[in-house]
Amino acid sequence: MVFQERLTITTPGRGTTPVTDAVQTRVMHSGIRTGLCHLFLHHTSASLVLCENADPDVRTDLERYMARLVPDGDALFEHTAEGPDDMPAHIKSALTATQLSIPFRDRQLMLGTWQGICLCEHRDRGGRRRLLADVARAHRAGAGRRGRVRMATVGRGDGEGHSIRLVVRG
Repeated sequence: MVFQERLTITTPGRGTTPVTDAVQTRVMHSGIRTGLCHLFLHHTSASLVLCENADPDVRTDLERYMARLVPDGDALFEHTAEGPDDMPAHIKSALTATQLSIPFRDRQLMLGTWQGICLCEHRDRGGRRRLLADVARAHRAGAGRRGRVRMATVGRGDGEGHSIRLVVRG
């Protein structure tokens, strides 16, 4: 079972907008108890990040670092038709992520203690950003779903492997 919903997030302009609560609400309303929430942002000049959510200075520092890394109006860029902040916004989006997957259990996102989900607006002017949330139910491995549970060992080739469970279908 998959629950899918589109969210519209209005950003005030360059910077980060916390969206954890909006995503958590979608997970709660999905009716699915345990699974994976996949987020996809439909834009090339904004991105999604998991970052510290307790101290807003972290988000400010992240924006400052990105501005130093990819400055607006750099003479290197040929794509300037939409303004001096457009090509840097595309690069920042490519360097971060436009999709995230977060597990949940008992209808609660399984984020770390200080983790939060933020939409990063990389353009000077704000806008309406479209975010798709897919909330999918987890399947129990080996529970009669036409699969066999196999044990495998993965590692670095130095004998320090870890056992994992694989479901072989077919």
